[in-house]
Amino acid sequence: MEEDGDSDSDDVIRVPEPNEDLTKLLKYKVYKRRWFLLLVICILNSSNSMLWLSFAPVADQTAQFFHATLDQINWLSLVYMVVAIPVSFGTTWMLDTLGLRMSLILSSWLNMSGSILRLVSILGVTPYTLGNYPMLMGGQSLCALAQPLVIFSPTKMAALWFPEHQRATANMLASMSNPLGILLANIISPLIVKDKNEIPLLLGIYTIPASIVCLLATLGIRESVPPTPPSASAEISSSEPFFAGINLLLKNKAYMILLLCFGCGIAIFTCFSTLLEQMLCVKGYSNEFAGLCGALFIVFGILGAFVFGMYVDRTKNFIEVTKINMCLSSLACIVFAVVSQMEQQSYAVAAVCSLFGLFGFSVYPIAMELSVESSYPVGEATSAGLIFISGQIQSIVFIIVLQLLTKPLADLPYSACALGDNSALSWKVPALVMAALCCVGTCYFVIFFHTEYKRLKAEEAVFEGNGNELEDEAVNEGESGVTSTDNQSPRL
Repeated sequence: MEEDGDSDSDDVIRVPEPNEDLTKLLKYKVYKRRWFLLLVICILNSSNSMLWLSFAPVADQTAQFFHATLDQINWLSLVYMVVAIPVSFGTTWMLDTLGLRMSLILSSWLNMSGSILRLVSILGVTPYTLGNYPMLMGGQSLCALAQPLVIFSPTKMAALWFPEHQRATANMLASMSNPLGILLANIISPLIVKDKNEIPLLLGIYTIPASIVCLLATLGIRESVPPTPPSASAEISSSEPFFAGINLLLKNKAYMILLLCFGCGIAIFTCFSTLLEQMLCVKGYSNEFAGLCGALFIVFGILGAFVFGMYVDRTKNFIEVTKINMCLSSLACIVFAVVSQMEQQSYAVAAVCSLFGLFGFSVYPIAMELSVESSYPVGEATSAGLIFISGQIQSIVFIIVLQLLTKPLADLPYSACALGDNSALSWKVPALVMAALCCVGTCYFVIFFHTEYKRLKAEEAVFEGNGNELEDEAVNEGESGVTSTDNQSPRL
């Protein structure tokens, strides 16, 4: 009896404690093909933005080649903004309803078709007519139709294909490929076009990446979602129907504050990019210097997005990073409004533009992730897309208002502006108003925006449930006589 008792006392039932990291590893799987999908979106985003602003740096040569006015050439860029607002609502529905694969393939075909139509338009150009300018505008409009599908995809792609510790980085890489395309357009177009007769070469070159990415998207993207989810939120994701999601967003106070305030931020950066050359030339700064400032704005924005994206992926401090960056970008906007009205301050203006991009432009992908966190379980494309639409609408209003606030100047001793109606305008008041709008939007956001991370909270609830299930399973196995020995690993 004693021997039997001793034998029984030697049998020790070990109940393993569930490990959260191991649970995630066993339950959720990621696939290498997610990097291919990210690559396609990055190339598509860059190609679309290059097509958007391919004519802006060489507007004079383009106008001469097509025998058009500068206003007509400017509309080749403005058509993107006009098309984006009405099309964006259908785009958000398409991404959340038809899926990522269908949306990306459609956008790639629109992008390629538009670039080819632009190239075909030069075949009918005659020396003394507008030639095929309507066909050129038609091709540009097709590219504009593709833009919302491309811009709204990063948040959706990051949520469906990447684990929670890589989502912000993936969103950052896909989102920042858009300004990278803008930067490339500002470098490539002036580099190629030295004379109006080189416009056909320019159109042909921009058709190449559009065609390549269309081929990659059509043949390479096989499904909208991976076979198994990469995270708990992707597993339990059941996005609200489109109109029901819109209704939930309108009742979400935190999201509406983000919609208004960050939409204001997008509008401020659009105004800055659009009016930068006109603000600086009045004080004697050349177009080349204005282009350099715009490039510094984009480069430092991409650099900041990479650094802050990696940090947020590790810490999940979406709100803190967004608020701090918006405050610092408001300070940079104030300094720019003052420094830009001074002559011979090239280094100061360049430094301020760099800081403006570093703190302001870089926060875009983080704010898009924050929009998803504050509005979960509403579809990612819907929550991020409405903020983009808000930014576009406010951009149009701000640009019109700022232009109306300019005042004619009689004496411009330092002006480097080209001859024209805008060569004698003071941008002092508009620059200060732009800074004031930036500060008001930032202050309201910092004071009133508070939200819980709903998507992360849902994931934590899933992990806690899995942990309890594992513990209960281990206890039940122990009660049924399952033991572990030195040569037998505990079951999870």
